[in-house]
Amino acid sequence: MTVYFVGAGPGDPDLITVKGRDLIARAGAILFAGSLVSETALRWAPANCRILDSKEMTLEEMSAWLVAQAQEHAVVVRLQTGDPSLYGALIELVQPLDTAGIAIQVVPGVSSAMASAAAAVESLTLPEVTQSVIFTRVEGRTPMPEGESLAELAGHHCTLCIFLSITLISRVVAALRQAGWNDTAPILVVHKASWPEQEKIVRGTVATIAALCRSEKIASQAMIIASPNLGARHWTSLAKSKLYDPCFTHRFRR
Repeated sequence: MTVYFVGAGPGDPDLITVKGRDLIARAGAILFAGSLVSETALRWAPANCRILDSKEMTLEEMSAWLVAQAQEHAVVVRLQTGDPSLYGALIELVQPLDTAGIAIQVVPGVSSAMASAAAAVESLTLPEVTQSVIFTRVEGRTPMPEGESLAELAGHHCTLCIFLSITLISRVVAALRQAGWNDTAPILVVHKASWPEQEKIVRGTVATIAALCRSEKIASQAMIIASPNLGARHWTSLAKSKLYDPCFTHRFRR
């Protein structure tokens, strides 16, 4: 008996990994995050699979259900949005399973950060612009550890992928300004990245993005990306990667 924590990806069911899809097809029971995971991701489940939506359950109820199902089925799947290791309550759910002696495995998934960059045809890193990406969120009901306020992290002026913060977009803007980001700095917001017929891409600046999101009625399931790379597709001058430079040698090219 094993409980598999499977990343369902950002929304499009075709973006789940082959391994994740195959586990769904073998599962005796599936607990899925219905508020975030498209039910179409369950289309591979066997007809007799026991399926439960966790959106109204407490952490304790979820843990108890997973333990009970693992005692009946060889394969139990906890289907989570994006990747289980990012904002997924993974450890809180794993600990009770460890206590019960139940084996667990984690199957990674495509994060909404990557799906958002893909939807907008943006690169999170660029030579001589930024080579660092920070995954973070703005402080809300969950406090941030010391040294991890958005303003402090934004001070690096690298790419910021800001999760779970669209309802606090005004705080995001304030933090960016506090960190020295110019009002004209580009900001990208992608709502429901990769969701068929539901995806929205909003481009703005530090000064305009909050109003644009309000006008588009974006209040949930959105990735905020602040990066000096945004819009590079249309730059007339671009530093090229050394990896493909004819003067750059490596073990495959001399």
